[in-house]
Order: sequence, then C-alpha cells, then structure tokens
Amino acid sequence: MLVLLTRALNDPERGLGYMKIELVDEALRHLAKLSDGDARKALNSLEIAALTTAPASDGIVHIDLAAAEQSIQKKAIVYDDEDAHYDTISAFIKSMRGSDPDATMYWLAKMIHAGEDPRFIARRIVIHAAEDVGLADPMALVLANAAFQAAEFIGWPEARIPLAEAALYIATANKSNSTILAIDSALEDVKSGRTLPVPEHLRDAHYQGAKRLGHGKGYKYAHDFPDYHVAQDYLGTTKRYYEPSDQGTEKKIKERVEKWRAIAVDAANESKEEQSKIS
Repeated sequence: MLVLLTRALNDPERGLGYMKIELVDEALRHLAKLSDGDARKALNSLEIAALTTAPASDGIVHIDLAAAEQSIQKKAIVYDDEDAHYDTISAFIKSMRGSDPDATMYWLAKMIHAGEDPRFIARRIVIHAAEDVGLADPMALVLANAAFQAAEFIGWPEARIPLAEAALYIATANKSNSTILAIDSALEDVKSGRTLPVPEHLRDAHYQGAKRLGHGKGYKYAHDFPDYHVAQDYLGTTKRYYEPSDQGTEKKIKERVEKWRAIAVDAANESKEEQSKIS
C-alpha cells in the first residue's frame, strides 16, 4: 500500500504528480495502515487530503498526520512506545482471563484513550468469551457479540459502555477453556490424517439409491426415545474430545455428558456380547 500511495503522489497523469505535495512519512503510513488493504480507500483518502489542504506560501501542499487523520476519518493510535499496542491488548486479555475486573477496566481505558478501533477491541472480547468462559457461562458470548454490534453501530465515545459491560462480564464469569481444547484436539486428528469414514447408519439416505447402498440402515431417531437420547455409534471409533469442566453452567452439562457416555459404554458392551453369541 505504501508503494501504491507513493506512485500516486508521483504520477502526473493518473495520480497527483501534477501537484506539489509533501507528505510526511507518518501521514503516509497512517493512510496505508488504516485503508485495511483497500486500494480505493487509500487513494481516495490521499486525494481528499491533497485537495482539502491549502498550499503553503511556497506553493507546496504539506500533508501532515492531522490532515491524513481527517481525510480517512480515523485518528492515529498513540502509545508511549511501538510495542505498547501489543502489550496492552495482551494485558487486557490476560486480565479478563485472570478474573481481575479492575485491571480489565484499566487496560480497556488505555486502549480507548490511545485511539484503538472499537471493532479491534470488540473482536478480542468476543474471542475470549468463547475461549476463556465458554460453556461455563454461554451468555458471555451472547453479550460479547451484542457489544461488538453496538460498538460498530455507535462508535466512540459511547462504544466504551457496551465494551466495558462485556469485558466486565467476562472478567467476573465462571471460566472454562473446554471448547477450544475440544476443537483443537479434533482438528489435530484431522490434520494428522486420521480421517474417519461416516458410519453407514449416519450417511445421507435421502437420495435415490442410498438405501440400496445401506445408507441410513439402523439409524435411531433420538426424539423417539426417552429423554430424547439414544445410544448409537456416532463416530466409528472411541475418542473423547470434549471434557466439560465443573464450572458454572458447564457443571450441569458435565453431568449429562457423563450419563450419556456411561449409557453408550453399556450399549457397546451389550452389542459385543450379542455379537460373540452369534459367532
């Protein structure tokens, strides 16, 4: 994007080379960064800055950071040093994870004061609602997503309120990372080449010829059984990816899952006994 903007400044036919423009480096980098890879947005912002900035007494249009900010309608993020952006968001995330609401508010306030995009902050809140709170309190993700939408809709300064509410909810909620552990474990098996075929009774039986192939044969419809649950082979192998915690709402989920798994083990043992009798 930096190369594109530089070319636009120097090209007299297709760009702004016909004008005498002096663009400071920090302004150039600001336009490049805030365009988010959108060439049209970057070029339009550059043109707006050039056309709305009055030439100095020497006839040169001096575009500084303030002019660049105005043209792209976004202030530059200001921290004490270059690493503070990453360090602050890291501290914010770890404070929510560590259940410290006061630290969470301070790091959020620092990011707001520095001029971070509210959507950037909201994305981190949404991610950690699922990653660190998870099924211990499913409402965390609902609230985080609502805060994301609100922040995107209203912008600063009012966006600070829903973002703070969501961040505080996560910081003070019961915690469980069982969701990320479960999906990452399953992904590891898939990536490593452990590809399991879909059991015949779970395969799609709605197309012509499916029944002839044995698809769907023996499938048990869970809603036809007590408690809307029936033990049957859903994976084709014995493997556990999800290990629920005993935190918050997930404690009840754990009780159900353990009950279902016990039933599945009993059903599998009965099936083996029947098969052994037949053989």
